[in-house]
Amino acid sequence: MQDDLIARARTWLAEDPDEETREELAKLIDSQELAGLAERFAGTLQFGTAGLRGELGAGPMRMNRSVVIRAAAGLAAYLKKQGSTDGLVVIGYDARHKSADFARDTAAVMTGAGLRAALLPRPLPTPVLAYAIRHLGAVAGVEVTASHNPPRDNGYKVYLGDGSQIVPPSDAEIAAEIAAVAALAGVPRPENGWDVLGDEVLDAYLARTDAVLTNGSPRSARVVYTAMHGVGKDVLTAAFDRAGFPAPVLVAEQAEPDPDFPTVAFPNPEEPGAMDLAFATARRAGPDLVIANDPDADRCAVAVPDEAVEGGWRMLRGDEVGALLAEHLVHKGVSGKDSTFAESIVSSSLLGRIAEAAGVAYEETLTGFKWIARVEGLRYGYEEALGYCVDPEGVRDKDGITAALLVAELASELKEQGRTLTDLLDDLAMEHGLHATDQLSVRVQDLSLIADAMRRLRERPPAMLAGLRVASAEDLTQGTATLPPTDGLRYYLDGEFDARVIVRPSGTEPKLKCYLEVVVPVAEAGDLEPARARAAEVLAGIKADLSAAAGI
Repeated sequence: MQDDLIARARTWLAEDPDEETREELAKLIDSQELAGLAERFAGTLQFGTAGLRGELGAGPMRMNRSVVIRAAAGLAAYLKKQGSTDGLVVIGYDARHKSADFARDTAAVMTGAGLRAALLPRPLPTPVLAYAIRHLGAVAGVEVTASHNPPRDNGYKVYLGDGSQIVPPSDAEIAAEIAAVAALAGVPRPENGWDVLGDEVLDAYLARTDAVLTNGSPRSARVVYTAMHGVGKDVLTAAFDRAGFPAPVLVAEQAEPDPDFPTVAFPNPEEPGAMDLAFATARRAGPDLVIANDPDADRCAVAVPDEAVEGGWRMLRGDEVGALLAEHLVHKGVSGKDSTFAESIVSSSLLGRIAEAAGVAYEETLTGFKWIARVEGLRYGYEEALGYCVDPEGVRDKDGITAALLVAELASELKEQGRTLTDLLDDLAMEHGLHATDQLSVRVQDLSLIADAMRRLRERPPAMLAGLRVASAEDLTQGTATLPPTDGLRYYLDGEFDARVIVRPSGTEPKLKCYLEVVVPVAEAGDLEPARARAAEVLAGIKADLSAAAGI
């Protein structure tokens, strides 16, 4: 076993094109660091509907140039089998460690395979890449990013020519082609032959952002903005300038790209502490809103003033922003069954209520914009993890830039009326019931703990959660009439009021995620605070009982 492990490591080392990972692997081999080698050679990073994502380092279980070259070669082989013998593949990348290298390797492999390749001019937001695919008539696109993952991670996201992320069976077919790649010496990688695009694609994307706003709408909202050490700043500020909004006040410590993300433990606006610097800036600047993008700027977080919260600012949940944007679009005139509002199953059911009241079609999908973007007649789609697609004709994916523009427009309109986003949320609660959501998220080192928790819940599903009866328990691995199979569990609860719980492993991080929703009727404004207090109490009870049932 030991000899085999060392032999596999030496074989990998012999063809590794990266000096940094060669040095890492050579040290492990020379020192006979068997645990480290076993970890890196325990298998291969799996290519799926999230593409590839993992920690940087040497070996097939890490993100590195060897893994990326194989992935690119597999994608090229897949595209050629689909008949795209000389089609264009456009490649974008963020500012993480190795992103530019991985992007260049991808361009070289595509060129060597006889396809045409074009690199975006510099690190840019993921939605610019998603836009560029259709704008340039590409057969596929690749974005090198790990989004909001920890600093040592990177990833490889694949889109096909419709501008949407891959879904089955394409993912499995591409994975099979990757697995068929033998020695890297057999993958042609010329030193040149691809294009590096200028700013014309970015200019076209920025011109398209105008489409999300209404001509002549108010543009007065003042915003504090953080790019979270990512690539969003220049594009977002340019979009705000084009639209005529006041220039956002930048969180200086997080404004410029930095792959080490020095001010945050996790560069994700949802994580505790990630917004502290933004809130400190807001307390000095006194804006109407705080807006944050994640590092690749495909997500958008929003915070509002709230005197009841320590520090004076409250992060809105993704579900709250999702409902606000839907209501804003209805107010802007979206209606009719030819337009569809869509969301993932883990997002709040409030969107369905808003759509029904407006006479707009509504659809639920599996988690991820790879599914949401494919909904027929999509006009707006969102999911609770801060992702919003507000211009599907331009970007068939979540887009943190256009979402920020639309939020700022809504805040400006309300500001002219002497109202706020919080006031509109209150209106929605009184019209449709208070839809309170929360999440139980458990990060693990050992992935088997997630499998154990899912098995435990399947074998012994809870009968009661927080005093509410579990009226139905669905195992989503079987699929439903409207959803393909997925690894998840869904519970509907009833009793004093209705509630819903969905449990699933994360597709991009080592986490077990449990999504909770409670719907409390609200008759009048005086009922809002008691309803919120009761909902918070029940959500806390569901968390505790579910955690016990899952053994986490």
